[in-house]
Amino acid sequence: MIIKAIKLYEKGFMTQPFALGGEDGPEKFDPTVRYRSSLQNFLIDTGDEVILVDTGMPLEAPDTVPEEDSAIYLGSRIKDYVSALADAGYKPEQVSKILVTHKHEDHTGELRSFPNAKIYMAPEEAEALGLEGDNIVKADYADGPYHNFPAAQKIAEGVYLIKAKGHTNGNSIIIAESDGLFYMFHGDVTYTDEALYADKLSVVYEDKAAARETLNNVREFIRNNPTVYLSTHTPLGYENLENLRVVDLDNPTETLPVGEITYKTATGKYVCGICGYVYDPDKGDPDNGVPAGTPFDKLPEDWKCPRCKQAKTNFNKA
Repeated sequence: MIIKAIKLYEKGFMTQPFALGGEDGPEKFDPTVRYRSSLQNFLIDTGDEVILVDTGMPLEAPDTVPEEDSAIYLGSRIKDYVSALADAGYKPEQVSKILVTHKHEDHTGELRSFPNAKIYMAPEEAEALGLEGDNIVKADYADGPYHNFPAAQKIAEGVYLIKAKGHTNGNSIIIAESDGLFYMFHGDVTYTDEALYADKLSVVYEDKAAARETLNNVREFIRNNPTVYLSTHTPLGYENLENLRVVDLDNPTETLPVGEITYKTATGKYVCGICGYVYDPDKGDPDNGVPAGTPFDKLPEDWKCPRCKQAKTNFNKA
């Protein structure tokens, strides 16, 4: 089995209140503390088939412009998903299966680019995205428990899709077994590994109780199995893979400085840092009573992202 990271964005950041403040409240954490952020998805080559875990942002998604008080900034785009996949040595037509951790656009943006792939996801996520067709497989998790996780579906030999609700109502985890290690592709169960070690939820969830249960299950699994933790939104995701670093919950990995951030000229559009939704002032949000021509700074304070329902404070300039 070969596992590769598909690197899409780099040199971003997230704040400690965003990454750790989901249960205690963001006000309990230091907004001046920043963790490194990025965006990468992953590929599993079993030797018999090529399986993707999520498919990045859409090709047409604008880059975002960070501000000093941004809660999360993905970073600068390295390449679009299909180009990054080519750099890893694969073509879209080689992909037989795509496993979706959850519905947000930074995980589903290029599902359209894989004509031969069966797309596996929780029924809740398929419904939220309006996906139907012969290539859409709504997971039934009918293969029973997987270790301490209550419900799973075997996708291929050594590859499992696991029910792990919380971040979204249909959130899933993927685990691949190879050479005595367990590779955990967890989507956004945590946004940064620091939260895993600190046992903290981010501020982004659709079901807090379920998110806590999922994180508890993740930590219990890691305690009992040699696990390489493959995160989507921190460089630790691909660094763990490159170094085959097994999680030791009692010995956190070193928190490295964020580094220099590149600030750019804004366009007037804003992008949700959680799900990738683009607010365009020229279009407004008429479905939620916001007429065309409304600048972002004139939106009501209680306005929320139409897609993921998170606060406007999670948006970045495009």
